[in-house]
Amino acid sequence: MSPAGKAWLLGSLYLAQGLPYGFFTQALPVLLREQGLSLTAIGATSLLFAPWALKFAWASLVDHIGTYRQWLLVLQLAAVAVALAIGSFDLTGTLGLLLLVLFVFNLIAATQDIATDGLAVRLLSPVERGLGNGLQVGGYRLGMILGGGLLLWVFARYGWTAMCLTMAGLLACTVIPVLGLRTPPAHRPGAAPPAWRQLMAGWWMRLRRPGIPTFIALICVYKFGNSMGSGMVGPYLHDMGMGKEQIALIKGTLGSAATLAGAALGGWLTWRLGRRTALLVAGLLEAGALAVYALTSFGIGGLSGVAIACVAEHLLGGMAVVALFTLMMDACAPDHASTDYTLLACALVLGHGAATISGGWLAEHAGYRALFASATVISAAGCLFLIHRLDRRSDPPELARVWSMQRA
Repeated sequence: MSPAGKAWLLGSLYLAQGLPYGFFTQALPVLLREQGLSLTAIGATSLLFAPWALKFAWASLVDHIGTYRQWLLVLQLAAVAVALAIGSFDLTGTLGLLLLVLFVFNLIAATQDIATDGLAVRLLSPVERGLGNGLQVGGYRLGMILGGGLLLWVFARYGWTAMCLTMAGLLACTVIPVLGLRTPPAHRPGAAPPAWRQLMAGWWMRLRRPGIPTFIALICVYKFGNSMGSGMVGPYLHDMGMGKEQIALIKGTLGSAATLAGAALGGWLTWRLGRRTALLVAGLLEAGALAVYALTSFGIGGLSGVAIACVAEHLLGGMAVVALFTLMMDACAPDHASTDYTLLACALVLGHGAATISGGWLAEHAGYRALFASATVISAAGCLFLIHRLDRRSDPPELARVWSMQRA
């Protein structure tokens, strides 16, 4: 497949993932609030995202049953069907059924993510992975913007059914690139398929590979400081006196645009200069953005400084994530691409959650100054520690081969 064909395919698939995520996180809470649901009930809808945290448990099925094309076609068409189905629901009369269907929607999207990530690992050469991960982050963010912005506008203007039809139409467009995809079976031809019990425990076997627990710890350390600080930016902006409109403009509009730009820049940087340089530059600059937050917490820079820090954080965070995702792809074995990458991604999500909780506790008990100062130091130290550790020993072996070329 040509580079342009790969870009079109992967960009469409990652956009398809971001579309429902943007809807659920941005549009759905507004719609449910309009129906009179309490804030507690709306907060409980976060349980709908459980498949994204648990998807490692069934990732091995995608690696060993059928082809990526078969998985993607079935899942993409199922997403279109669900979007059409929920368009016929009455928000007031069938709310419980609606939430159940939305859980199914997340299950479909999370499984599609498993297949897409596995396909990307096998489809992209080591040289192409930086640009490919730029497409991953950028396409996903664009899907979030469409899901949380366009669909909400359609609902406000034309109603619930029209919004669901629009979602179904957008998802249907992302099916088109998959139609021409030709991939071999995920498992080796002629090999006996693993037993069902082995498939369901596949993630545990992959987790026990030499070097994988250490690598998981390294990627979590790399992002821990940033996650500590960025998770509390919203409350910090509020406590600084910003109104909802200002926060929406800075974090939503400007932040999303900066993330798209950061994803493109991170993809180019990783492709042009290599993983090691991209991880080092983006990681240290990301720590610098947190340092600007720290300065504003000491009264330096004011609201304009906060706005600059927020845009810089999104821009540099997009760069760092692309470089880190590329590194994660390097650590995956082609025969277990979906399982390996999904396992690493889920571990990163759990690490992000732990960092956010830690950041909230620190801000509550020691204040924003201590939070952002600590986050800056931890972020920079985590970046340097990752580079130092991989320079000394970059296992698993799949990663070691690529990393050794980065240092040559």
